[in-house]
Amino acid sequence: MHHKQGMRALLAAIAIQLTLGVAYIWSVFQTGIANSLFGGDNAAASLTFSLLLATLTIGSVIGGKLAVKYSTRIVVLTGGIILSIGFFLASFVTASFPWLLWITYGTMGGIGMGFTYSTTIACAQKWYPHKKGLVTGIIVSALGFGGVIFTPIVERSIVVFGGAGMGEPKTFMVLSAVFLTVCTIGSFFLKNPPDGYLTTNASSAAVAAKIVNDYSPSQMVKNPKFYLLTGSFMLACMGGLMMIGFAKPIAVAKGLEATATIGVLAISMFNSIGRLVWGMISDKLGRKNTIIILLSGGAVLSLFVNAAEGFWVYILIALIGFFYGGFLSNYPSLTADLFGPKHMASNYGFVLLGFGAGAIISSQIAGHFRNIAAEANDINLMFPAFVIASSCAVISIVLMLILKAIRKRERNL
Repeated sequence: MHHKQGMRALLAAIAIQLTLGVAYIWSVFQTGIANSLFGGDNAAASLTFSLLLATLTIGSVIGGKLAVKYSTRIVVLTGGIILSIGFFLASFVTASFPWLLWITYGTMGGIGMGFTYSTTIACAQKWYPHKKGLVTGIIVSALGFGGVIFTPIVERSIVVFGGAGMGEPKTFMVLSAVFLTVCTIGSFFLKNPPDGYLTTNASSAAVAAKIVNDYSPSQMVKNPKFYLLTGSFMLACMGGLMMIGFAKPIAVAKGLEATATIGVLAISMFNSIGRLVWGMISDKLGRKNTIIILLSGGAVLSLFVNAAEGFWVYILIALIGFFYGGFLSNYPSLTADLFGPKHMASNYGFVLLGFGAGAIISSQIAGHFRNIAAEANDINLMFPAFVIASSCAVISIVLMLILKAIRKRERNL
């Protein structure tokens, strides 16, 4: 009985995360929206995507707290409605008031996503505590894979509704209906396991013994491990986010216009595969070791953005996506390892604040250098953005090593 309920919850979480993956294909909208609403300003347009990621963190904190008080089902249903209304209203934004896109798509979209995002991850982790890395990997890879499925659909939709600069508003309206339908149906299958589930499930008994403490959010924010984890996350994601936001424009500028959509698909596809693969690996190698490997890979890959030409551009984009995806399955699992499963949805919301800050900082850095590159008509002038991202990954490795040392000392006490 419990096994069936757990499987239903996992499948519902996968379906919901698949649709949330639309957020990750912002670069399909980027140029059309920048030109039609923001007078060609790339940084102002990409702020929409950054705001969505930043407010997702706020939504996760609020949604996580409400899920403990009420239920995962109610929070996911509410999140789906907020997200749907945000995209619906985004379809009416005009060039007279372009900033309304930041409120509708950006802020409402982000808060709605946040309500559904970490609550679905936390729910599935509770059903499968002994396979936390794998289950988290499956769910967040569905989010990445959603980008793969929706990229051609959204591109086709934009063309059908009038092409770049014209077709985006009606596309937002279609997506609004999709979010509402999937989140409403999915919410009925999301339910946390009963209280005694950990101890009655034999394979989970060992896991229960390992859980030293369930930190509430207020206890967690007083702990230095939280700041090391969140700071590491902020710095880790920059290279990946820069490439997600600008994969298509970079491919076009390197003379690959005819196949530039491959860049968007490559980063979405490998981002998704990376989430699953690195989630599985982390169950064997440990979360912190896996993150250090990911950071090292990301630091090196970011330095090759300038040198890559022709087909190598797509291989590089795919590899950056593959390593970036691993962060998105490992940081939620590490949050649950360090601070317990009970308040994981809220706690991970706070950790995601680092990710949100990284999203805003990286989009502004990348947008700034993209504008310089566009003015000079030389994409190589965007390279300093990726050098900054690489340096941030190196600092993040140092923070993770300090976190490892603290955990080792705690175990020896």
